[in-house]
Amino acid sequence: MPTYEYGCEACGKTWELEQRISEDPVKKCPKCGKLKAKRLISGGSFMLKGGGWYADGYGSSTKGKKSESSESKSESKSSGSSDD
Repeated sequence: MPTYEYGCEACGKTWELEQRISEDPVKKCPKCGKLKAKRLISGGSFMLKGGGWYADGYGSSTKGKKSESSESKSESKSSGSSDD
């Protein structure tokens, strides 16, 4: 069910409301009770929440992190051998 953002032209209150697409927009403000509520255009309501979800559709690779740490270990070994 999509989440819509609303704003009241009378009192300035903004709020979010989950509604079915087939439902009519709300017209009554829950704060002041006037029929001045309007559905607002928001920057986007699609959000990915939780670990493991990424906006590009790919998960993080732990291989890249391991290879970086193994490279730094091999560099420290090679720099340590030059002291001999």
